[in-house]
Amino acid sequence: MDKIKMTTPLVEIDGDEMTRVLWQWVKDILITPYVDLKTEYYDLSLENRDATDDKVTVEAAEACLRLGVGVKCATITPNAQRVEEFGLKKMWASPNATIRAKMDGTVFRAPVIVRGITPLVPAWKKPIVIARHAYGDVYKGVEMKSKGGKAELSCDGNTLTVFDFGGKEGILQAIHNTKASIESFARSCFNYALDTKTDLWFSTKDTISKVYDHTFKDIFAEIYEAEYKEKFEAAGIEYFYTLIDDAVARVMRSEGGFIWALKNYDGDVMSDMVATAFGSLAMMTSVLVSPTGAYEFEAAHGTVTRHYRKYQKGEETSTNSVATLFAWTGALKKRGELDGNKELSDFADRLEKATIDTIESGEMTKDLAGMFKLDGVTVKALNSREFLEAIAKRL
Repeated sequence: MDKIKMTTPLVEIDGDEMTRVLWQWVKDILITPYVDLKTEYYDLSLENRDATDDKVTVEAAEACLRLGVGVKCATITPNAQRVEEFGLKKMWASPNATIRAKMDGTVFRAPVIVRGITPLVPAWKKPIVIARHAYGDVYKGVEMKSKGGKAELSCDGNTLTVFDFGGKEGILQAIHNTKASIESFARSCFNYALDTKTDLWFSTKDTISKVYDHTFKDIFAEIYEAEYKEKFEAAGIEYFYTLIDDAVARVMRSEGGFIWALKNYDGDVMSDMVATAFGSLAMMTSVLVSPTGAYEFEAAHGTVTRHYRKYQKGEETSTNSVATLFAWTGALKKRGELDGNKELSDFADRLEKATIDTIESGEMTKDLAGMFKLDGVTVKALNSREFLEAIAKRL
């Protein structure tokens, strides 16, 4: 058969270790046999980031903004041990953080739902999408230890006493955000809710943080009333604000089926909680959405170093590739949507269905085999490549 044609390239952002291996297998087994794949390729392996002084990461982000759709493999964020292991020039920043800052984006993460893997929260029936603000908070915080002095916060000619330690040792931290970034976060959330026709929840702790958190609340409210209220009503969806502790209680009792927008740290923590409760980080989709409408799809987990060490020795691995695979399908689907290429979008939908059908039929990687239970289905644990080949048979 003729391969499906593409008119505009995807930005392909390669990564590290076991996920890099899976990346190539996904392409070879499930995509390039059927799609005349066009990509603009960027190698974000740790070695190449070091060789280019990390310029390749910025170039990849700029390409996503220019072409509108990117797909990213998991990458290593180096610590001191990695600096020594790879002989790096320095401890380079997180590629995800660099790309998020450059694209001014919001991260949306949602679980892949399959029959046979029951959420730990019994009420959850539909996906809960975490929308995480990807700028500021503790990730750009300034910290120090105090030997007992007086800490002050000074800006625009105003000075506030943070705390007088009175000779006692302690610790302190200062965090910040910008109005422009919060506005981008709000618009990305509202646009994504409209795009997916999903209710949007937003929560902070504005009763305690009467300036920092309250500003988030106010900006969301102002933008919603001025730009999105009529659109939401026409789409039949709701925007809902509540305190974060109330939101947590509501989420635990809900059946899911909404987007939960959170500040950077809150979103980081809650996305891991939601992923684990639904099944696994390897079963989470993740997309970075810029306020200008550019998308970068990515695997929501790390580079699976432990499995990579086994792979290097020639040993068999059973690595779950669903998150990597759904990053590709998400990107292909969005590229098809933006280009009016229905054949490409339909292919991505079929590939996702083939993946879910494979798992629900009992063929899966070992991590899922241990939690899968469906009446009448016999579980067969497959190795990394066998799982992709099983999907290919259904595709």
